[in-house]
This record gives sequence, structure tokens and C-alpha cells, in this order.
Amino acid sequence: MQPHELFAVFTTRLEQAGVAYFVTGSVASLLYGDPRMTHDVDLVLALRDAEVSRFEAVFPEEEFYRPPTEVIRVELRRPTHGHFNLIHHDTGFKADIYLLSTQPLHAWAMQQRRRVGTGDDAFWVAPPEYVIVRKLEYFRDGGSEKHLRDIRGVIATLGDSLDLATVERWVDTLGLRATWERAASR
Repeated sequence: MQPHELFAVFTTRLEQAGVAYFVTGSVASLLYGDPRMTHDVDLVLALRDAEVSRFEAVFPEEEFYRPPTEVIRVELRRPTHGHFNLIHHDTGFKADIYLLSTQPLHAWAMQQRRRVGTGDDAFWVAPPEYVIVRKLEYFRDGGSEKHLRDIRGVIATLGDSLDLATVERWVDTLGLRATWERAASR
């Protein structure tokens, strides 16, 4: 299987269920920047309580590990929304599912998501500015240098097409100035 086929096992099913989503994390950063290995795909879903049955129908337990219905509903009720995992039994590939919260950054990213690929291979991806800001948060919270490398790769690859004013706005809004300066200084 090609890398895009691994996460397509998730994205095509989300589209079948009519659940709005976007790919983010390391898969998105490698699409915008430097390729690197990853063992999972991060997906942000705008899943509503009324869609949980449809969601479960496209991710049947015979093919996927997924948490019980009540766990998904509990995660949906969290004020900032939670997350859970899906694992495809045949490939072992994992999707980290983050539920769209009311936080303005996430709502902005859902509105600005981009369609990439063609035909059956097309999927939604987060805007690169969101990917950078989230990677800054991950670095701040965990300290892994891979996030800074990912950020630098996106900046180097996209150059002037990157909306740095938007990145700066979110950096200031979310208190990420010191982390941003460290990422952008190399």
C-alpha cells in the first residue's frame, strides 16, 4: 500500500458517512513540507451526536478497532471535545481522531481546509498555517524537535505562498510567541 492509501481507508469512509474532516499533524506537514515516516494519521472531525450511528456503520468492528458508542458520545460532550483512536485491523494503521471543538482556531481551519488529490484519491487537508500553529502547540507541550523540523520544512517548501500574517495572528492569540521565534529562527 502507498502512504496515501493507508489513510484513505479512513478518509473515504468519512466521506461516505458525510462527516466533515481534515487531515492534520505529520501527514499534513509532509504534504506541505519535508517527507518523513509516520505511523498514524491525525484527523479532525466535525462529528455531531446525530452522526455517530453513521460513523460507526462505516467503521465496522469487523474491520476496525473503535471505542464503544458511549465513549464517542462522552468525548463529544467534553467542552473542548476529546479524542479517540481507530485502528484498521488488516494494516494496523491508526487514526488519531480529534473532535472539532468550539476553539476558534479549529473552526477557522475547518472553513479553510483544502481539497488535495484527484478523483477517488482526493481528501481534505488542514491549511498549512493551522498545521504550523498546532505543531507549535505540540512542541510547547511536549518538546519534541520533530515538530520544529516539520514547521521549518513547511516554511521552506511553501515560501511566500504561506500566509505568515495568519500564523502570527494565531501565535499571538494562543501565546506561542517564544515557541514561534525558536521555530522560525533556524
